[in-house]
Amino acid sequence: MSKLLSQMPQMSRRHILGSAGLLGLFAAMPGYARAMASGDFGLIRKQVEDYVATKKVAGMLVSLGFGAQPAALIGAGNLALDIPTPVDANSLWRVYSMTKPITGMAAMMLIEQGKLKLDQPIADFIPEFANMKVLTDPAKSLDAVPAKTLITPRHLMTHTAGLGYNIITKGPLLEEYNKLGINPAAVSKTPIPGFPMPAPTPSIDEFARRVASLPLIAEPGTVWSYSIGLDLLGYVIQVASGMEFGAFLKKNMFDPLGMKSSYFTVPQSEVARLSTNYAPFAGALIPIDPAQDSIFTVPPAFPFGGAGLVSSAADYDRFLAMLVGKGQLNGTRIMSEATALMGMSNLLPPGVETKGTMADGSGFGAGGRVGIGTDTSPIGTYGWGGAAGTVAFVDHVRGIRASGYTQYMPSDTYPFQREFPKMVYEQLKAMG
Repeated sequence: MSKLLSQMPQMSRRHILGSAGLLGLFAAMPGYARAMASGDFGLIRKQVEDYVATKKVAGMLVSLGFGAQPAALIGAGNLALDIPTPVDANSLWRVYSMTKPITGMAAMMLIEQGKLKLDQPIADFIPEFANMKVLTDPAKSLDAVPAKTLITPRHLMTHTAGLGYNIITKGPLLEEYNKLGINPAAVSKTPIPGFPMPAPTPSIDEFARRVASLPLIAEPGTVWSYSIGLDLLGYVIQVASGMEFGAFLKKNMFDPLGMKSSYFTVPQSEVARLSTNYAPFAGALIPIDPAQDSIFTVPPAFPFGGAGLVSSAADYDRFLAMLVGKGQLNGTRIMSEATALMGMSNLLPPGVETKGTMADGSGFGAGGRVGIGTDTSPIGTYGWGGAAGTVAFVDHVRGIRASGYTQYMPSDTYPFQREFPKMVYEQLKAMG
């Protein structure tokens, strides 16, 4: 563990003082625990109720907790416009990219066990990645030159491997991604207007081979590019552990933490808890994945480590509480404090900038955004959002965990995700 600690970035006085913006919201708080105990979540409640009342969403739920205390829930609306079942702690939501921190932390567990190294070439586990090439002009052609750097788990979990995503990538490489089924995500059983259907996603081993056969967008370790890195990391975890990725999560994370409602495939017995996903259009909500016929009831090609999970607020809160507990929950430890803190630290390779990206103004750790000590990015924060409007983060320095759940695509239709952390901190200040 001393080795892990030595690799963590040090918190300088400049970093700590740089947190003054959002931290200024805390200045008048006598204590987060006392604020939470008051139960007066008026600011959050108004936001949640307004979203439902104005028919922006069918339902919305916010979970807010301090330390190991039970989370407070602020919710409104139903699982669907046509299903009069109120949202609650056990409602099921497509959390999409909120899967990424779970996958990242699973990799950290293997690093702690010595089965994987942060800066070890993934070619040690998937030989096809030993001879990658890098595009010379990504916008125009597939012409490429040999890569100088081998891809590592650090690159995969921080989106610096040079890989793409069909929601981000453009040009000839996007055409290849779509042609080869390099689309590890599920949205709907039926085509959605304006979104071309890619080829079916293959099995995980074939997926990895196809990814390895294509050139990279950039030299590994040089550019932040949102990507399929966490999906590929799931396969690295599988090979390194000798266990299928989903089985690894269940045995080593879900079961020990009591996460009983996190699924890559929603069982028919649980469909009554599943929300409906919508696309807001012309002032109306168009169902694109009805709960009763959801694509998430069909087994995927493999467990998508980047965007494959459906989970409940109660379940995901247990994951967040483990992070606030720095690797343990209610006496059950699944990773050391050093490992948890390292996963929630800035793991970006030296020189990589996030300006102008989805991670603008922050660092990046094991699958999630990391606070770097600025007005909008306090030290101690870590988390990520999902494609259908969900969002979650922890502030392990101050013991806060928060998550928000609703279902609409695309997620930037409304500012909910972007404004969520500020809303949480302002609420805590008001309660203090």
